[in-house]
Amino acid sequence: MPNPLTHRLDRRSVLRASIGAAALAGLGAAAVAPARASTGSGAAGLPPVPGMQGDRRANEVWYQLDEVALYQASPELLAAYRAIGQHVGGSIESGFRTVWQEMSKSPEYPGNFASFMAPIEAPLRVVSGIQLDVFDSLYRPYDLRLPAAFADFGQGVLYDPRREVVRSPVHTMDSLPGRPPVGYHTWHAYMRAMMLLGIDRHRWAAFAPLNAYAWALQSVAKPTTQTPSPPLPRRTVVEFAASWLPRGVRRLDADFQSFPYPMGIS
Repeated sequence: MPNPLTHRLDRRSVLRASIGAAALAGLGAAAVAPARASTGSGAAGLPPVPGMQGDRRANEVWYQLDEVALYQASPELLAAYRAIGQHVGGSIESGFRTVWQEMSKSPEYPGNFASFMAPIEAPLRVVSGIQLDVFDSLYRPYDLRLPAAFADFGQGVLYDPRREVVRSPVHTMDSLPGRPPVGYHTWHAYMRAMMLLGIDRHRWAAFAPLNAYAWALQSVAKPTTQTPSPPLPRRTVVEFAASWLPRGVRRLDADFQSFPYPMGIS
């Protein structure tokens, strides 16, 4: 089993580095500036939302993801959740995350995790398809605007009045008061299961560093879901992008062994 911290200079790592460099070029101009002003006007053909703050498209993708995955989940997705929950011990979040955390520490990883997840390949395909459909409705696959959308999410700068009714108008990873979010670890576990089972593998391999990048930014910004946070310094956002976006999934497996924050952040 290769060391998860070993970097192999193969086509995939070169591609990741190229994508990371291209994304950094966009982040230098766009990662912070859109979050400073209200952009609820109908950007990119989307209807205006009075009182919205932050990038209009980024607000929309996180809003729609909540809609289809939580508030308006389809019967098909609810059935998939039930099957997944039963397989991992009852919870589609903490149960799934715990299984990954335990198995990823074993010398048998990732084979043990792939074998354990194989019986729920079909419901995981449902989850994958629904989540990717949301992103594809607003961004192109491998879109270079996605790092900025994840950066805004992690910093907690996206204020969406449509979520005031559930008292969580800021699009960021949920956490209890005074406690860090654990959702990034959970999402990484799902991404790894889907990659290992060949479910939209290349797509999730591209999303994995974006998820980790948002995790790192949120660990520093420590936003709430009630009040939009000021954006982090542009230099911090870009430096984190340079560090996190080129990382491959084996390196991210090692990174997510750190809990609840990335190594070196408290």
